[in-house]
Amino acid sequence: MRRTIDRLQVARREDRGFTLIELLIVIIILGVLAAIVVFSVRGITDRGDKAACKANLSTLQTASEAYYAKNNAYAADAAALVSGGFLQSDPTAASVDAKIRASYTTGTPPTIGGGSSC
Repeated sequence: MRRTIDRLQVARREDRGFTLIELLIVIIILGVLAAIVVFSVRGITDRGDKAACKANLSTLQTASEAYYAKNNAYAADAAALVSGGFLQSDPTAASVDAKIRASYTTGTPPTIGGGSSC
């Protein structure tokens, strides 16, 4: 019985775990990697907003030109482009995020502007 206990005690002394310093180094490395990922993902959303805003401007410009080609006059507002079948939805509507919302000002030709992301 005594020999079994002695063997267990020897086996426990030989078991080694991670030291506190090793664990802290791993935690620091994981923190640095997490920070790198967070900053790189933030840039992706900014590029997406910029692309969406440019797409809205291009679509509104094309719809305005198509309206002029068909009616020989520019549309009074973007809602007229939607009701005329030139746009599926109004990119100038208040429901569109302000960063990607387009603006349409009547004129000859109309002035088309973009949100803060353009």
